[in-house]
Amino acid sequence: MYNLNFRHLYYFYLVAREGNVVNAAKLLHVTPQTVSGQLSTFESQIGCQLFDRINKRLYLNSKGKAVYEHASEIFHRGNLLTEIIRNDHETTQQQFTIGITDAIPKVLAYDFLANTMRDNPQVKFQFREGNFDALVSELAINHIDLVIADRGIAPGTQVSANSYFLGESHVAFFTSDPDTASEATFPECLDNQNILLPGIKSGITLGLTTWFESQHIFPHVVAEFDDSALLKLFGSEGFGIFCAPSAIAEHVAQQYQVVKCGEVPEIKERFYALTSKNQAAQGIVKAVINEAKSLLIS
Repeated sequence: MYNLNFRHLYYFYLVAREGNVVNAAKLLHVTPQTVSGQLSTFESQIGCQLFDRINKRLYLNSKGKAVYEHASEIFHRGNLLTEIIRNDHETTQQQFTIGITDAIPKVLAYDFLANTMRDNPQVKFQFREGNFDALVSELAINHIDLVIADRGIAPGTQVSANSYFLGESHVAFFTSDPDTASEATFPECLDNQNILLPGIKSGITLGLTTWFESQHIFPHVVAEFDDSALLKLFGSEGFGIFCAPSAIAEHVAQQYQVVKCGEVPEIKERFYALTSKNQAAQGIVKAVINEAKSLLIS
């Protein structure tokens, strides 16, 4: 089994970050030949090439990109550790990483988190966006402290994480065309209209489809979006009617210059906070959960 040589890894990391051997050598105060030799030794020891060498230039291949990503995390953590050792623990800035899935409206995430950020000025908050599976994977290996999502961890899933139900909000429909937005004719005004839907991974997609059928409404689905912000942007530009949580209806109308067609109490979006089992920053997690619950219909 190969034991990782961190000196070799650091040489690789600098070459990848700087884009060439010469710049890396300057930072290391060694010759380019030394860097090239260490890089070749590293690739030989791990048994694979990390760069494609084209016309004397180095380009990270797929394996190299994966190694570089992990190396960046390793040396970033190393720098933080150095700061902790050098400084008094009480003055060291705490870091808290939050993942927000694509389906979560950004304004809702802001409302969940803004007060907690204001109350914890000593904490450096980092935000990551992505799909549910990717963020949960990061959560499982403690690269993320908290994930805000539209669904919890499924029973039986081999992921060491906790799910906290935050609450729910029923769905409202919006349009950029005021003539369509007569609540007196809702939901009939949706029939035969262009409509934009959340992606299939959204927790409300099946509910929306079933509801349309029950109301004998047959809209023309123009597009589906995993990213809720992109869905609203296309909706604001007249590509179709779209839905969003009624809890943020006023904000959606103002920001995107659209009007509300009506609301559907039967369809509810549910929101969750996901944390790792060994979550250390319980104070921040509890504050976010409490704030979110106060904003949603439980």
